[in-house]
Amino acid sequence: MSSESDAPIAPPLVELPINTHDRGFYDGFSRAVTIPSKIIVSLLIMWAIFFPVSASETLSAANSTIISSFAGWYVYLVAALVVVCFLLALWPSAGSLKIGAPDDEPEFGRFSWFAMLFGAGIGIGMLTYSTGEPLAHFANNPDIIRGTIEPLSAGAVRPAYSYTFLHWGLAAWATYALVGLAIGYVAYRRGLPLTIRSGLAPLFGLKMSGIWGHVIDIVAVVATILGVAVTMGFGVEQFVAGLARLGLGDWLLDPDGSSSAAAVIVSLVVLVGASTISALSGVGRGIKWLSNLNMGLSFALLALFLVVGSGLLGLELLGVGLWDYMRTIAPNSLTLFDEAGPNGAELVQWQLDWSVFYWAWWIAFAPFVGMFIARISRGRSIREYVLGVILVPSLMCFTWMTIVGGTAIDLELSGVAGGSIVGAGISDQLFATLAVLLSPGVASVVSGLVVLLLMTYLVTSADSAILIVNTINGAGDTSGQRRRHIVFWGAALAFVVGSMLILGGIDAIRITMIIGALPFSVVVALMAISIVKAVIYDLRRKKHGVPTTAAGCADLAATK
Repeated sequence: MSSESDAPIAPPLVELPINTHDRGFYDGFSRAVTIPSKIIVSLLIMWAIFFPVSASETLSAANSTIISSFAGWYVYLVAALVVVCFLLALWPSAGSLKIGAPDDEPEFGRFSWFAMLFGAGIGIGMLTYSTGEPLAHFANNPDIIRGTIEPLSAGAVRPAYSYTFLHWGLAAWATYALVGLAIGYVAYRRGLPLTIRSGLAPLFGLKMSGIWGHVIDIVAVVATILGVAVTMGFGVEQFVAGLARLGLGDWLLDPDGSSSAAAVIVSLVVLVGASTISALSGVGRGIKWLSNLNMGLSFALLALFLVVGSGLLGLELLGVGLWDYMRTIAPNSLTLFDEAGPNGAELVQWQLDWSVFYWAWWIAFAPFVGMFIARISRGRSIREYVLGVILVPSLMCFTWMTIVGGTAIDLELSGVAGGSIVGAGISDQLFATLAVLLSPGVASVVSGLVVLLLMTYLVTSADSAILIVNTINGAGDTSGQRRRHIVFWGAALAFVVGSMLILGGIDAIRITMIIGALPFSVVVALMAISIVKAVIYDLRRKKHGVPTTAAGCADLAATK
C-alpha cells in the first residue's frame, strides 16, 4: 500500500467534530442547532396562532413570488437528481461500493427495509391521493386544458395516469435516495456524524464543523417539521373524514365538510401522543413493528380492491401507465410551461399547483426521509440501495393508484357512482369509493380498516420525524432517547399541524412548506455534487491503494 505522503490522492476526511453540550438539559445536543431550531418553529406557531390574518397574507404573498420565480429551479433540480441516482447505480464500479465497511451486513431484512421505506416515505399521501390524484387529473390535466380530450371521459384516463406516475414515481424517490445516500455513505463508510451537514463534507471538509454546518442542520430541521406537517395535515383531514364515515358524530365536520377544530385537536392528541410513545421505543422496536403492520394492512386493502373492485382494469392501467410513463418521462419532467400562447396561463397554474408543489414537498420531506433511509440502509451497496429505494416503492405506489384509483374511475365512467366520488373532497374520496363499491355494513368495516391503516401510517411518519430531528440536533448521535426533547418535538409538530389546519386549512401548511423547502433545495443540489465527488475520489483511492473507510484510515495511521 502506498503511504499517504506519496499517494496521488489523500485519504478521505474521517472526522467531523461537532460541539455538543456535556451536561444539563442539552446534554449530548448541539445547542447551536437545537435552540435556533426550536425558536424558529415556536415563532412560526405563535405567529399562526396569535396573528392569523398577518400570517396568512404574508405567507400567501411569499408563496406567489417563490412558486412562480423558482418553478424552473424545482423542475430541473429534481430531473437532475433522478439522473445522478441512476448514474451512480448503473456505473459498475460505483454501484458496487458499500454504504459502510466492505464486511458490513444490512441491519434489517428486505421486507422490513421496504416496509419502513414505504411507511415513512409516502404511506399517508398514498392513502389520500390513491383516488384523489387520478380523479383530479381525470377531470383536468394539460391535455384537457389544451382541448385535445374531454374531461371525465374514457380518453382522459391514460393521461391522468401519466401525470399521476410522474408525481409519485422516480422523481419523489430519487430525491429521498439522493439525500439518504449523501448522508449514509459518509456516515457509515467514513465514520462521520449521521446528520445533514455530513453529506456536504466531501465538498467543504471541516468547514461543516462550524457555523455553516449549523445553518444547514437548522434549515433541515425546520424543513423536516414543515414537510411532515403537510403530510400530517392531509392524514388528519382523511382520518377525521373516515371517523365521520363511521358515524362517530356530527361534531367531527364543519358545515362546509372540513374537519372541525375539536376533531383536529382530538385527532392530534391521539396520533401525536402515540407517535411520541413509539419514538421513545426507538427504530428497532416501535417503528419497525408499526411499519410491518402498515405493509400487511396495505396489502390486505389492495387485495380487497383487486378482488371486488376493478382489478383487471387496474392491472391494465398499470401496464399501460408504465409504458406511457417511461415514454413521456423526459418531456414531462423537463417541460416548463409559460404563459405565452393559447391556454398558457392555465397550463402554468396547473404545473404550479401540481408538479412544482410536489417537487417542493419531496424536497422539504427529504431531510427526514433521507436521514431515515440512511439510518436503516447500512451495509447495502449503492446499486441495491438506489434501485431498492427508487424502484420498489414507486411500483408499489403505481400499483396502489391504478387498482384503487382505477376502481374509482371505473365507477364514475360506468355511471354507478353518479358523481358521488368525483364530487367528494379529496380526503373523503377513498371512503366515497368504498361506499359505492360495497354494501353499507361491509363498507363500514373496510372504512374502519382504512382509518386504522391511516392511523398507523400517521404514527410511523410522525415518530420517525421526531427521532430524525433529535438525531440532527444530537450531532448524529442515534443512541440516546432524550425523552424531554422527543416530547417537545412531538408537541411542536402537533401545534404546527393544528394551528394551520384550524386557522388556515391545509393550504396554509402547503404554503409554509413550499417556502421552507426553498433553502433546503440548495442543500440538496450541493449534496448531489458532493456524493458524486465522494464516489469518484473513492474509486481513485481504491485504484491507488489509498484507504476509503474510517477503519482503513485508522489502520494506515497506526502503521506510521
